[in-house]
Amino acid sequence: MHVALVTVGDELLAGRTTNTNATWLCERLSERGVSVERVTTVPDRVEDIADVIETYRTAYDAVIVTGGLGPTHDDVTMEAVAAAFDRPLEEHEQALAWLEDHGYSRGDLTEGTAALPAGGRPLHNDVGVAPGVTLEEVYVLPGVPSEMKAMFDRIAAEFSGTPTYREVVVANEPESALLDRIAAVRTQYDVSIGSYPGENVRIAIESPDEKQSTEAAAWLRERVERVR
Repeated sequence: MHVALVTVGDELLAGRTTNTNATWLCERLSERGVSVERVTTVPDRVEDIADVIETYRTAYDAVIVTGGLGPTHDDVTMEAVAAAFDRPLEEHEQALAWLEDHGYSRGDLTEGTAALPAGGRPLHNDVGVAPGVTLEEVYVLPGVPSEMKAMFDRIAAEFSGTPTYREVVVANEPESALLDRIAAVRTQYDVSIGSYPGENVRIAIESPDEKQSTEAAAWLRERVERVR
């Protein structure tokens, strides 16, 4: 399964808020064997959000959008999703009923709280108020991390793929000195490799075959100068 993430918010683009939602979702999806191939951040503008959703929903198996839910002036994500699918926003009776069942008075809810794109399936918010929605291959979650995590847990089973086994070898050598051995591992084993320099070099070895990943890491550990 191949997925794109879209995070919405002027605060993210200004650097005033750290995009922890994207990191958390990438980790959870990777654990489920899902390949995350795009992480895109867009401003709180209907046209920008709608454009990226239109592009990604035909290119990937699923698109997860976080942020911009609610009835306030800058919460425009639902409007953008509706525009991307060329559908109207409608007050969703099931979403309203769920909110009432969980202690919210219909008369006290801000207008637009349960407005969802026509035909969408509401995703109930166990931590906050504003519901999310899923429409075909697009899943829309809140931007508040606690709300986003709880809502993703409701739909996690809808995301699956081939698990990848990962081993990390730490080498106390310059990255350039390791190129021949990295090339040899690629030749001998059915694995993908990434190297990440820093104080030491971390070499990540991944494969859908656990045996290949384990054996490739063992081979490499015997042939690098390891950290003491």
